[in-house]
Amino acid sequence: MSEYLTLVAVLLLSVVGHNMTVVYAALIVLAVKFFEQLTGAPLLEFLGGHGLQLGIIILTAAILVPIANGTVTISTMINSFKSTAGLVALTAGLLAAVAGGAGVPLMQSNPNVIPALIVGTMAGVFFFKGIAVGPLIAAGFTYFVLALIEYFR
Repeated sequence: MSEYLTLVAVLLLSVVGHNMTVVYAALIVLAVKFFEQLTGAPLLEFLGGHGLQLGIIILTAAILVPIANGTVTISTMINSFKSTAGLVALTAGLLAAVAGGAGVPLMQSNPNVIPALIVGTMAGVFFFKGIAVGPLIAAGFTYFVLALIEYFR
């Protein structure tokens, strides 16, 4: 029962904070949990195990749309590497991908960081008008910081 209360609290905070992404996510998880209890099907396990990969696929597909509709051409792509902003974006993309790759194993091996990642992401969304794509990358950055702390001990 406390899971429902926590999810409803996240839902209400998201409504108050006008973050529809988290509202939809909370509604989906609540619906999946409710449906799972009715049917006994391991839907939350499926969502937890495959949802991240499916979300990344959908996000990547959305990012590729400008290529598909011709807004971004090969010439545009080549020219982007000739600008400071393009090189910074290339570096940021590389670091974000590496951070996300390190974040998944961290969350699997150390699940006690997940609540802090969720609260931190929600705080970024609510107070700084961020977007709720942060937990995975935040987990990666957490991994890097913990690795640095361990290295310098």
